[in-house]
Amino acid sequence: MQEIDRFNKDIDMAASAIRRGELILYPTDTVWGIGCDATNPDAVAKIYALKQREDSKSMLAIVGNVDDLYRWLKNVPETALQLLEVAVDPLTIIYDSPSGIARNLLAPDGSLGIRVADERFCRALCRKVRVPIVSTSANISGNKAPAVFSEISGEIKKGVDYIADYRRDDNSRRKPSAIIKVRDDETLTIIR
Repeated sequence: MQEIDRFNKDIDMAASAIRRGELILYPTDTVWGIGCDATNPDAVAKIYALKQREDSKSMLAIVGNVDDLYRWLKNVPETALQLLEVAVDPLTIIYDSPSGIARNLLAPDGSLGIRVADERFCRALCRKVRVPIVSTSANISGNKAPAVFSEISGEIKKGVDYIADYRRDDNSRRKPSAIIKVRDDETLTIIR
């Protein structure tokens, strides 16, 4: 029972930070990530500053389940739904028509990469905050993405407002997500 209480407290603390417009450091289904409320442009700007990344280089967001896509996209292409249904590894899909998302999170063409999280912490956090969460690797732009917590630099750790306890001791390395762009007209482009 203590583990469940610890997990729930961790989710509550991360959710509170996100609601306050703060940055969190958290485990994802790929690498450790920096996150914030994807609808809050000020919070998104803080991530660009921390990562020392040009804001013309878009970041992705995670949602907790497929139904969330309908809330944050004007159009959910059927092709995207089919891909999500058969994906066994993490899959980020770039969509043409996000809605209600911070403008500085979008790519220059107005698109947004969204991954439906398949990781316990991410799903629970998305359910709790009820907004998409930015998910970008926890590194300074140009440096190697940290696969495990111990690889995260002190600069990144000091630059966030809350660091999740969950999976800090987990040294298993996870696969990066595939990235596929699915246009509103169902055109598909494999990015990675």
